[in-house]
Amino acid sequence: MKKNRHSEERIVGILREAQGGGGAQHNISAQTLDNWKRKRGAMEVSDVRQMKARAEENGRLKRIVADLVAQVDILKFVNAKKW
Repeated sequence: MKKNRHSEERIVGILREAQGGGGAQHNISAQTLDNWKRKRGAMEVSDVRQMKARAEENGRLKRIVADLVAQVDILKFVNAKKW
């Protein structure tokens, strides 16, 4: 996966500058700015940090659920046998 050159906080800062017409000084294409605006249009830096924290928490919870589902499947398989 390609690593981003700019952090989320930096992207929000560039978007704020671009509203005033300063997007060209960062050598960012208009298409990239449009994509960023679509994803993070009205966000502030604190919003981006919260979004990132929630995404990490969501990933952690998904891993926990996947582990529990695997354990339940194993227990069902073991309990289904006639001993």
